Amino acid sequence: MEYRETAVQGVYIIEPRVFADSRGYFFESWKQGEFDANIGPIDFIQDNESKSSYGVLRGLHYQKGEFSQAKLVRVIKGKVLDVAVDIRRSSPTFGQHIMVELSEDNKRQLFIPRGFAHGFLVLSPEAIFTYKVDNVYAPAAEAGIRWNDPTLNIQWPIDINQVMTSEKDLKQPFLQDAELFD
Repeated sequence: MEYRETAVQGVYIIEPRVFADSRGYFFESWKQGEFDANIGPIDFIQDNESKSSYGVLRGLHYQKGEFSQAKLVRVIKGKVLDVAVDIRRSSPTFGQHIMVELSEDNKRQLFIPRGFAHGFLVLSPEAIFTYKVDNVYAPAAEAGIRWNDPTLNIQWPIDINQVMTSEKDLKQPFLQDAELFD
Protein backbone atom coordinates (compact mmCIF):
# COMPACT_ATOMS: atom_id res chain seq x y z
CA MET A 1 0.00 0.00 0.00
CA GLU A 2 1.06 3.56 -0.62
CA TYR A 3 0.49 6.09 2.19
CA ARG A 4 0.35 9.78 1.20
CA GLU A 5 -0.17 12.59 3.70
CA THR A 6 -2.50 15.26 2.33
CA ALA A 7 -2.20 19.04 2.56
CA VAL A 8 -4.35 18.85 5.72
CA GLN A 9 -2.05 17.76 8.52
CA GLY A 10 -2.60 14.19 9.74
CA VAL A 11 -4.99 13.07 6.98
CA TYR A 12 -3.67 10.30 4.72
CA ILE A 13 -4.80 8.76 1.44
CA ILE A 14 -4.01 5.07 1.27
CA GLU A 15 -3.72 3.47 -2.17
CA PRO A 16 -3.79 -0.33 -2.16
CA ARG A 17 -1.90 -2.58 -4.56
CA VAL A 18 -4.66 -4.32 -6.47
CA PHE A 19 -4.02 -7.63 -8.21
CA ALA A 20 -6.63 -8.12 -10.93
CA ASP A 21 -7.15 -10.70 -13.64
CA SER A 22 -10.04 -12.31 -15.52
CA ARG A 23 -11.33 -13.87 -12.27
CA GLY A 24 -11.64 -10.58 -10.40
CA TYR A 25 -9.24 -8.89 -7.98
CA PHE A 26 -7.47 -9.19 -4.64
CA PHE A 27 -5.94 -6.56 -2.37
CA GLU A 28 -4.98 -6.11 1.26
CA SER A 29 -7.28 -3.48 2.76
CA TRP A 30 -5.71 -3.38 6.21
CA LYS A 31 -2.33 -4.37 7.60
CA GLN A 32 -1.60 -3.28 11.18
CA GLY A 33 2.21 -3.28 10.99
CA GLU A 34 2.28 -1.33 7.73
CA PHE A 35 -0.25 1.19 9.05
CA ASP A 36 1.71 1.68 12.28
CA ALA A 37 4.97 2.20 10.34
CA ASN A 38 3.45 4.80 7.99
CA ILE A 39 0.90 6.66 10.12
CA GLY A 40 1.41 5.52 13.70
CA PRO A 41 -0.18 3.10 16.11
CA ILE A 42 -3.96 3.13 16.17
CA ASP A 43 -6.10 0.61 17.99
CA PHE A 44 -9.21 0.28 15.82
CA ILE A 45 -11.95 -1.35 17.90
CA GLN A 46 -15.02 -1.35 15.67
CA ASP A 47 -16.04 -1.54 12.01
CA ASN A 48 -19.16 0.31 10.78
CA GLU A 49 -21.03 0.20 7.48
CA SER A 50 -23.71 2.37 5.88
CA LYS A 51 -25.72 2.16 2.68
CA SER A 52 -26.98 5.33 1.01
CA SER A 53 -28.46 6.46 -2.30
CA TYR A 54 -27.46 9.24 -4.71
CA GLY A 55 -27.38 12.70 -3.17
CA VAL A 56 -27.29 11.54 0.44
CA LEU A 57 -24.93 13.71 2.46
CA ARG A 58 -23.90 12.41 5.87
CA GLY A 59 -21.99 14.86 8.01
CA LEU A 60 -20.09 16.78 9.05
CA HIS A 61 -19.87 14.65 12.21
CA TYR A 62 -17.44 14.12 15.06
CA GLN A 63 -17.35 13.10 18.71
CA LYS A 64 -16.03 15.38 21.44
CA GLY A 65 -13.58 14.92 24.27
CA GLU A 66 -12.60 11.49 25.50
CA PHE A 67 -14.93 9.93 22.90
CA SER A 68 -13.27 11.51 19.85
CA GLN A 69 -12.54 9.05 17.07
CA ALA A 70 -9.95 8.42 14.39
CA LYS A 71 -11.44 6.78 11.28
CA LEU A 72 -10.22 4.75 8.34
CA VAL A 73 -12.89 4.98 5.63
CA ARG A 74 -13.49 3.36 2.25
CA VAL A 75 -16.24 2.53 -0.24
CA ILE A 76 -16.97 -1.06 -1.19
CA LYS A 77 -19.78 -0.27 -3.62
CA GLY A 78 -20.42 2.92 -5.58
CA LYS A 79 -18.70 6.30 -5.29
CA VAL A 80 -18.63 9.09 -2.70
CA LEU A 81 -16.93 12.41 -2.19
CA ASP A 82 -15.38 12.17 1.26
CA VAL A 83 -14.57 15.31 3.26
CA ALA A 84 -12.50 15.81 6.41
CA VAL A 85 -12.37 19.23 8.12
CA ASP A 86 -9.61 20.09 10.59
CA ILE A 87 -11.28 21.46 13.73
CA ARG A 88 -8.18 21.49 15.95
CA ARG A 89 -7.70 25.16 16.93
CA SER A 90 -3.95 24.66 17.49
CA SER A 91 -3.39 23.06 14.08
CA PRO A 92 -1.70 24.98 11.26
CA THR A 93 -4.44 23.60 8.97
CA PHE A 94 -7.37 24.57 11.26
CA GLY A 95 -10.56 25.16 9.27
CA GLN A 96 -9.14 23.59 6.13
CA HIS A 97 -10.64 20.53 4.49
CA ILE A 98 -9.64 17.75 2.17
CA MET A 99 -11.95 16.22 -0.44
CA VAL A 100 -11.22 12.76 -1.82
CA GLU A 101 -13.24 10.60 -4.18
CA LEU A 102 -13.54 7.10 -2.76
CA SER A 103 -15.01 4.38 -4.93
CA GLU A 104 -15.29 0.68 -5.53
CA ASP A 105 -13.10 1.25 -8.60
CA ASN A 106 -10.19 3.17 -7.05
CA LYS A 107 -10.34 1.24 -3.72
CA ARG A 108 -8.73 4.25 -2.04
CA GLN A 109 -8.98 4.72 1.72
CA LEU A 110 -8.80 7.87 3.80
CA PHE A 111 -7.39 8.03 7.32
CA ILE A 112 -8.91 10.82 9.41
CA PRO A 113 -7.32 11.44 12.83
CA ARG A 114 -9.09 12.64 15.95
CA GLY A 115 -9.96 16.34 15.88
CA PHE A 116 -11.71 16.32 12.51
CA ALA A 117 -15.30 16.67 11.37
CA HIS A 118 -16.15 14.12 8.68
CA GLY A 119 -18.80 13.72 6.03
CA PHE A 120 -19.47 12.25 2.62
CA LEU A 121 -21.76 12.79 -0.36
CA VAL A 122 -22.95 9.85 -2.47
CA LEU A 123 -22.23 10.37 -6.19
CA SER A 124 -23.41 6.98 -7.52
CA PRO A 125 -26.93 5.50 -7.55
CA GLU A 126 -26.03 3.66 -4.34
CA ALA A 127 -22.97 3.44 -2.09
CA ILE A 128 -21.84 1.12 0.66
CA PHE A 129 -19.43 2.95 2.93
CA THR A 130 -17.35 1.22 5.60
CA TYR A 131 -15.07 2.57 8.29
CA LYS A 132 -12.96 1.53 11.22
CA VAL A 133 -13.00 3.63 14.40
CA ASP A 134 -10.70 3.69 17.40
CA ASN A 135 -13.29 4.60 20.03
CA VAL A 136 -16.86 3.71 20.95
CA TYR A 137 -19.84 5.80 19.90
CA ALA A 138 -21.17 7.95 22.75
CA PRO A 139 -24.45 9.78 21.99
CA ALA A 140 -23.74 12.50 24.58
CA ALA A 141 -20.42 13.30 22.85
CA GLU A 142 -21.90 13.54 19.37
CA ALA A 143 -21.34 16.85 17.54
CA GLY A 144 -21.32 18.31 14.07
CA ILE A 145 -20.87 21.27 11.79
CA ARG A 146 -23.29 22.36 9.09
CA TRP A 147 -22.35 20.75 5.77
CA ASN A 148 -22.98 23.99 3.87
CA ASP A 149 -21.11 26.35 6.23
CA PRO A 150 -20.03 29.32 4.06
CA THR A 151 -16.81 29.71 6.08
CA LEU A 152 -15.70 26.21 5.06
CA ASN A 153 -16.73 26.82 1.44
CA ILE A 154 -16.91 23.11 0.60
CA GLN A 155 -17.69 22.77 -3.11
CA TRP A 156 -20.11 19.85 -3.12
CA PRO A 157 -20.35 18.74 -6.78
CA ILE A 158 -24.13 18.35 -7.10
CA ASP A 159 -27.03 20.77 -7.18
CA ILE A 160 -27.87 21.79 -3.61
CA ASN A 161 -31.52 20.85 -4.26
CA GLN A 162 -30.48 17.24 -4.84
CA VAL A 163 -28.77 16.91 -1.45
CA MET A 164 -30.59 14.64 1.00
CA THR A 165 -29.56 14.92 4.62
CA SER A 166 -31.02 14.29 8.05
CA GLU A 167 -32.97 16.83 10.10
CA LYS A 168 -30.18 16.65 12.66
CA ASP A 169 -27.56 17.61 10.05
CA LEU A 170 -29.69 20.53 8.86
CA LYS A 171 -29.59 21.94 12.41
CA GLN A 172 -25.85 21.58 13.09
CA PRO A 173 -24.04 24.80 14.06
CA PHE A 174 -21.64 26.65 11.80
CA LEU A 175 -17.92 26.31 12.50
CA GLN A 176 -17.80 29.61 14.44
CA ASP A 177 -20.42 28.29 16.91
CA ALA A 178 -19.30 24.65 17.15
CA GLU A 179 -17.46 22.97 20.01
CA LEU A 180 -13.95 22.48 18.67
CA PHE A 181 -10.74 20.74 19.70
CA ASP A 182 -7.82 22.67 21.26
